[in-house]
Amino acid sequence: MTGHILITGATGKTGAYAATTLLDQGQHVRALVHRADSRADRLADAGAEIVVADLLDINAVSAAAAGMDAAYLTYPIAPGLLEATATLLQAAEENDLHAIVNMSQISARRDAVSNAARQHWLAERILDHFSGAVTHIRPTFFAEWLTTFYDPKTAQLRLPFADAHHAPIAAEDQGRVIAAILTDPDAHAGKTYPLYGPVELDHHRIAAAMSRTVGREITYVPIELDEFRAELEQRGMHPHLVQHLVNVAIDYRNGIFSGTDDTVRRITGVDPLTVEAFTERNKQHFERT
Repeated sequence: MTGHILITGATGKTGAYAATTLLDQGQHVRALVHRADSRADRLADAGAEIVVADLLDINAVSAAAAGMDAAYLTYPIAPGLLEATATLLQAAEENDLHAIVNMSQISARRDAVSNAARQHWLAERILDHFSGAVTHIRPTFFAEWLTTFYDPKTAQLRLPFADAHHAPIAAEDQGRVIAAILTDPDAHAGKTYPLYGPVELDHHRIAAAMSRTVGREITYVPIELDEFRAELEQRGMHPHLVQHLVNVAIDYRNGIFSGTDDTVRRITGVDPLTVEAFTERNKQHFERT
């Protein structure tokens, strides 16, 4: 169906892919962005209606939701998630939206040690009170982690994941899932979907797959949690994000991020990207410097 859809975080990883997928389908997309920049300009050139607003500003968010049929909610790993969730819910109710798709995470649970993961579980419970259709998606680690934590100078992935494994999922595949749910929300109402890539791998095998694709030896270097924390702090990451990443690394070692299924293909009709395909599409990140 053709609809009017609000995409929050529209210049972010999943938001941008969801928005462009919907635009390609002929949907009217209102893209809520935190700032006007080149990414917002690209969305505007693709046909999106751009609204610059803070997701914590109830008046601005309610105005952005006016006339919309459905909304996608995503928020960075930063303080403010619960307020942003309540803000979007209130805006949706005020404007009679029919559906909300909520970006959660696979580690979201009541007893999570990560503050952000526990807040995502609470955000889900808040949105469960929505009078319309609500769907939660819970991805495992994004394939984009491989670009974030790859050091092109050493050709290393230094991560505290021991020999545990997961099936990395690309933001592109998540964007297609989000778009599909937003255009047929009743079929997915009340559902919570874990999202996985196609193949479970430990990081030694991930590095080997990347090596075959780019033609240089890429190595996974397992590190300890304290070293990981120190490296995150050295990058200048916010303490909220550092606390989250260290604790989800523990979850990862304990198997919380493992698994795979056919959800992406069932919802979108397209198989999710393999590590090799993701690496091929992002070769520029893995070239020598």
